[in-house]
Amino acid sequence: MKKLLEIGSSLNCGAPGKIAEQIGLLAMSRGWDVYMAHGVRHSNLSQLKTIPMVTPSEERIHALYSLLLDRHGLGPNAKTKVLVEWIKMNKPDIIHLHNIHGYFLNYKTLFEYLVTTDIPVIWTLHDCWPFTGHCAYFDAVDCLRWKSGCHDCPLRTDYPKSMFIDRSKKNYELKKRLFTGLDKCVMVPVSNWLSRITRESFMGAYPVHVIHNGIDLNTFKPIRTDLRKRLGIESKKTVVLGLAAPWIPRKGYNDMIKLSEEPDFQVVMVGVSAEQQSELPQNIISVTRTSNQQELVEYYNMADVFVNPTYSDNFPTTNLEALACGTPVITYRTGGSPEAISDVENVKKVKDGIECYPTGMVVEQGNIAGMADAVWELHIHPITSEDCRKRAEKHFDKDKCFEEYIKLYDLISKR
Repeated sequence: MKKLLEIGSSLNCGAPGKIAEQIGLLAMSRGWDVYMAHGVRHSNLSQLKTIPMVTPSEERIHALYSLLLDRHGLGPNAKTKVLVEWIKMNKPDIIHLHNIHGYFLNYKTLFEYLVTTDIPVIWTLHDCWPFTGHCAYFDAVDCLRWKSGCHDCPLRTDYPKSMFIDRSKKNYELKKRLFTGLDKCVMVPVSNWLSRITRESFMGAYPVHVIHNGIDLNTFKPIRTDLRKRLGIESKKTVVLGLAAPWIPRKGYNDMIKLSEEPDFQVVMVGVSAEQQSELPQNIISVTRTSNQQELVEYYNMADVFVNPTYSDNFPTTNLEALACGTPVITYRTGGSPEAISDVENVKKVKDGIECYPTGMVVEQGNIAGMADAVWELHIHPITSEDCRKRAEKHFDKDKCFEEYIKLYDLISKR
């Protein structure tokens, strides 16, 4: 039986963790023996064989290395050494990396071993961290240092936050040396946008193969719901849904508040913290983070439009979930976010900076008035639920998307 080891910071939690879980389950159904090495901060029950990498207290020590020394992923290495010994003993046929940042792993220890082996590595890129000296996303400040060598990081206080020290130059040089030394490696960005970026980075030395994220279409689907009535929303209001976890400025927190000033909109924000819930204007319906997928399906189905005002992102699964539930999407032109709805041949320009597609609209970053105009455009010229659902079925069925990983496993393990 072929053996697969997945490594990621989260366990069946958040988009990367759920994607790793679903890929693992599909591999199991194809006869693979699957293990998941993971962090503990974001963990749910899993059907995979799991290898916890840290305890909560050890995770906090990793966080301190990042916060105080800008040595993210370079904290205590004892547990990573244990994982290396596990790899030596169990000899997996494939190692599949997801997010290896996130306060649980010493990447130097792991890669100093991996570069000595011929174990094929598949690396799914959920963000840009592997080829920067610090940040997970650089597009919010349009930084291009990652192309030639990071230094004087303008995002030092963003995740993974460093309070005092800027070690971005050394981090960049270390990553470049370690991450480019693998014998067999395929980079798998989950969006065409990140594919282009990856090819321009030092990781572009490897083959790059895009596999878009997929979702469970049996869970996320159109349903009947009386949630509007239960929430007391007036029938004449246009329900504008936003979802993030956490809601931070990079995700468009302040933009949603400004959008709520439109008197004919009912803004609903899912994923807010308890503190944010007490601070938000009374005209916004706020919901704390939920892992109940059926509850999320109700919110998607209740909404007239799903708005994603993100300033830095790769390929948000929330867009896909909304489409699968039959709800059109409006997003900023950020990273790979527009790819969920965009077909170049079917674009229609509504006005400067606003483009309309068969299942949603794209607006320039920060154009809140444009976002409101886009909501009104969809109110006047509605997009059908059927069209949104068809796009999800055609492009984002998890079984079809993740089958590409199985093909990749078989291909690279035979080389």
